[in-house]
Amino acid sequence: MIDLTGNVFVPGLKERESTGRKSWTHREMNSRSGSILCNEDVVRSTTMIAVPRLSKRLGIDLVIASEAFQHTGSFKFRGAYNVASHVPEDLLITASSGNYGQALAYACSLQKKSCIVVMPTTSAAVKIDAVREYGGQVELVDVLVKSRVDRVAELARLHPGAYLANAADDALAIEGYSSLGRELSSLRPMPDTVVAPVGGGGLISGILLGAKGKGMRVVGAEPLLANDAARSLRAGKIVVDSIESPTIADGARALTLGKRNWEIMHGALSTIIEVPEETIVEAVRLLFELANLKVEPTGALGVAAVMAQPELFRGESVCCVVSGGNVDPAVYAHILAG
Repeated sequence: MIDLTGNVFVPGLKERESTGRKSWTHREMNSRSGSILCNEDVVRSTTMIAVPRLSKRLGIDLVIASEAFQHTGSFKFRGAYNVASHVPEDLLITASSGNYGQALAYACSLQKKSCIVVMPTTSAAVKIDAVREYGGQVELVDVLVKSRVDRVAELARLHPGAYLANAADDALAIEGYSSLGRELSSLRPMPDTVVAPVGGGGLISGILLGAKGKGMRVVGAEPLLANDAARSLRAGKIVVDSIESPTIADGARALTLGKRNWEIMHGALSTIIEVPEETIVEAVRLLFELANLKVEPTGALGVAAVMAQPELFRGESVCCVVSGGNVDPAVYAHILAG
């Protein structure tokens, strides 16, 4: 089926026979990974989208793996459901900019459990509302006065029997995210390179874990204003920021990588591209204009990284992971208006 932008959603893949290397034609898009989902039928397969107009504009053989159509609008449901369905505790507490919070709230509702989500006062209103609508209790905190981590610690003391769910640094969450890595490495043809956003490191470490040994290069994309992961990679150890970044990519405002994520990323991740704010904004705009996709700024980081350093991807087949589509309407309208 072809939409008005020329994107194609077709079951089945085959390699283009007119060239000697792996590539996608405009009719060769979809994952054949429906049978390798975490938790069977609960998690949706990622949506593979051919983007011929965007590929032409960037001069890159590019496809999109969109998690915006995942339950709760982001990849975070993969990890959240794996956590909620495996831990014995009935109350879960987490800190989130919004996507993991709403994913955990929904996952807990499916498991007849409850959760408390600590969110910055600067979180997108659409994400705060979604957490509450999914049944989660929201605790707003001014991160310039008190960190989300400190507030979670306070709540843990008030609820000693609760499970502290970390969106990134949690073995169950990473296991859930790894289902996406298995999906992407099962594509035929398999992309030469996958580019994915980096915040706390959960998504990228999950992809690395799920695609381990498959020969697929994985590149991280991070805001220049919140580049603790890139600095960690250069330093060879985890670097911690003192305050949350004001980057427009709110899902990448983590102060530090998780220790479990670092153990997977270090030595396995090809590189992390640091993306300026203006390029993130332009990527959101281009995904709307040329691919008919509503994407949150964090979700646009992969495409923004390709825009920032296209020379790293020439002659390759590239898959950019759109991590989510939960963007505040006012913010989105402002971005599109230019």
